[in-house]
Amino acid sequence: MTILITGANRGIGQALAELYQDRGETVIGTHRAPDAGHLRELDVTDPSSHAALAERLGDTSLELLVCNAGVNLDQGQALDDGYPPAMWEDCFAANVTGVFLTIQSFLPHLRRSDAPKIAIIGSQLGSQTIASGGGYIYCASKAAVLNLGRNLAVDLAPEGFAVGVYHPGWVRTDMGGDRADISMQESAQGLAARFTALNPETTGCFETWDGQAHAY
Repeated sequence: MTILITGANRGIGQALAELYQDRGETVIGTHRAPDAGHLRELDVTDPSSHAALAERLGDTSLELLVCNAGVNLDQGQALDDGYPPAMWEDCFAANVTGVFLTIQSFLPHLRRSDAPKIAIIGSQLGSQTIASGGGYIYCASKAAVLNLGRNLAVDLAPEGFAVGVYHPGWVRTDMGGDRADISMQESAQGLAARFTALNPETTGCFETWDGQAHAY
């Protein structure tokens, strides 16, 4: 199986890449820097970067695309004078537009597979059932990408695609912090199991890393 994972240079993306490599799968990881080892250069906010990598992959067949790259820029912002417009633009460019461009760019490679899968790393903070206050930009971007994934599942279903959106848990990463509940490896193990279970019958799902259906 050949898997492309965006944002594979650290955090959950790196843990997923290492897990699949240990299993003997072919992993194409991406990061914003120049090529290094199995990592390929991709700025998910830049259409020309997508086009360049898609061309480099040639006739590669992708069985699984994991849209993991993302940012959380608005921690500590104050409601009265924070959350500047440029911060909204940058966050949505990475977390929403970047996911769409990634999927759009690698559709030809996914279509070469008999059972293509797309996994979007979202967050429970994108659910309409959770409102903890604050983090307006990040939460709104995760709500948007959840909606994006659901609609892509509908449009790609006739071609046999399976699309899922996943909450990875509160993970001890640079973004999650040291006080988070689970390790990167625990999250990756759970997410990989979810990706294996994903199929055309479950397309459009929104699930947690440990297999629980999450309310939209």
